[in-house]
Amino acid sequence: MSALRPVQSARPVGPAGSAGPAGSAGPAGPAGSAGPPRPPDPKRLLDLALGTLLLALAAPLLTAAACALAVRRPPGGIVVRELRTGLHGYPFTVRSLRTRRWRLDLLSRLPHVVSGEMSLVGPAALAPENPRAAAPWRQTLRPGLTGPAQLRRRSTLPWDEPELLDQHYVEHHWIGLDLAVLARTLPALLPPRTQGHLSDADHRPPGYSATE
Repeated sequence: MSALRPVQSARPVGPAGSAGPAGSAGPAGPAGSAGPPRPPDPKRLLDLALGTLLLALAAPLLTAAACALAVRRPPGGIVVRELRTGLHGYPFTVRSLRTRRWRLDLLSRLPHVVSGEMSLVGPAALAPENPRAAAPWRQTLRPGLTGPAQLRRRSTLPWDEPELLDQHYVEHHWIGLDLAVLARTLPALLPPRTQGHLSDADHRPPGYSATE
């Protein structure tokens, strides 16, 4: 019979998963580390800073509106709950006040921006059953309170479709574009002075009619 060979002891394990000097590729760093930290997203920083400021400014008005609605006791309650598709296709519930006066329903969604479910500027928030919500490009960004499609939804031009505007924004968005959209959003919230609304690219003379 051949002699039994002695069992070699395992090499000592170094700190944080290191295999020791022999054959070691160096210390592996802190446990669970996945490399250097990613830089903060400028768009998310804008949402967090400006969204928090706007929410603080709008809080008294929203509180007063909620109290007024509670006194009236509207059917279904003072809060509207709607299921929408968010970042990476995950659904979430949007809560907004049941009112359109001064677009307080829009301002009441600011907590979703602060929490990270929505963005100040982004593609329109669509319901999960909407076929357009499954577009891969749409799921790469958080849906926005406002955006190019929301601002131009009343345009009468046949090519000026919300879907194309949303896709163009997703593919070309940057902080400067977000600030420009936000600057155009405030006048859009005010009551319109005229019945019509023309797109920026519509150069037809005032009073033009296709039947003439």
